[in-house]
Amino acid sequence: MAKCETKYWGQLDYDENAAIEFPLGIPGFEHEHRFVLIEQRPLDPLVFLQSLDNPNLCFVTLHVRIVCPEYRLQLCEQDLEALGLPAARRPSIGPQLACLAIVHIDENEVTANLLAPIVIHVPVRRAVQAIMAGSDYSHQHRIDNIEAPVCS
Repeated sequence: MAKCETKYWGQLDYDENAAIEFPLGIPGFEHEHRFVLIEQRPLDPLVFLQSLDNPNLCFVTLHVRIVCPEYRLQLCEQDLEALGLPAARRPSIGPQLACLAIVHIDENEVTANLLAPIVIHVPVRRAVQAIMAGSDYSHQHRIDNIEAPVCS
């Protein structure tokens, strides 16, 4: 087991095969390429995307279908290539392709970024933040009802 330093949970063990590579980084964090998903049972359905190189960098996420059950994913050629998927493929969310929305929590509301989801090609552990230009989705989709506690 490998060790991961985190800001909120101290040192955690993780399987090295669970590491996720972001070949392009994440917009605003282009130098960050290695992350791991952390799920804490009391905080379900939240999923934490923890940097393996920076203990202070952790994104709070939710599976997009929790926020928007009919969510439709659109990937550009560059994202497909970074994920290791054929350019002609129209991928859909499922066991091979996970899709997470980054959550923003403030004192007035909780929102999810549906415009730029985190997309993970599960078999090869590669991911991108796919900015879906021209989409009707919002980067501040209000979340009114989640059947789990949201940390403050």
